[in-house]
Amino acid sequence: MTDTVLVTGAAGLVGRALLRQLTAAGRPVLAIDRVSTRISGVDVVAIDLTETHALHALAGRQKLAGILHCGAISGPMVGKEKPFSIVETNIVGTANMLELARIHGVPRFVYCSSASVYGSTGGAPINAATPPQPSTVYGASKVASEQLVNAYAREHGVSGVSLRLSWIYGPERSTSCILRRMIAAGLAGEALDLPFGAGFPRQYIHVEDAAAALVAALDAPALPRTYYDVTGGRIDTLDRVAELVAEQVPGARITLREGPDPLDDHHGPIDIEAARRDLGYRPAIDLPEGIARFVEAMRAAG
Repeated sequence: MTDTVLVTGAAGLVGRALLRQLTAAGRPVLAIDRVSTRISGVDVVAIDLTETHALHALAGRQKLAGILHCGAISGPMVGKEKPFSIVETNIVGTANMLELARIHGVPRFVYCSSASVYGSTGGAPINAATPPQPSTVYGASKVASEQLVNAYAREHGVSGVSLRLSWIYGPERSTSCILRRMIAAGLAGEALDLPFGAGFPRQYIHVEDAAAALVAALDAPALPRTYYDVTGGRIDTLDRVAELVAEQVPGARITLREGPDPLDDHHGPIDIEAARRDLGYRPAIDLPEGIARFVEAMRAAG
């Protein structure tokens, strides 16, 4: 495949990983974000997802093989006090990108969704029978955007799919991250006492695995499903995560109290078998290795 891949949200955590993987594979990339920068040898063009004329002018300059749509207000902890901005960016922005795909005949549209669509399941397992019941405006914006992807596929023939990614981590994450707080405290020799988290489950996915899953969906010859759940393939409590951090940062002093993470839904194990079967997705970076990489990157950054 030699046609250009359009990546939205290219300066974000997942977008950066996508640029690394796509350029490493020698694939031409058109990258956009709200800010202009240069990542992995690619110039990121500053365009907002609501700027329809600019989007179409840019897309019309070259043939697009697909769109990897990661641009959004990212996570329920971001923009919480301005819910309409979440609606405008996440839902209207997705509609604009789907219109771009329809008008320019883009062969594949991959939407970066979230496990937040499920809301809290009270620890019950998540599988194909689990209905979306979002507990936040952010989660609702993801459900709405998924439905737009499905409707554009049915009504307008846009080949689209949504990937419901679990909690993404990596050294470049800029939004709230307990894992980063744990590592930072350990490296600084400071005690960290969290008023929640003991026994609370989380399903992390390394950003490189998340990006690989999106590329796999882009390249899949067929898409039997409209969405796929994608995680790192394991579930750990946050106190277990603290133990894994302590293995990499000897002397780390992390204490967690009983109670749920106020910024996260309570999910049981998420079934990723469909992504394995249809997309060939296999998590490559297990959590202990991912934490080791995270620690190394933070040490190097000083």
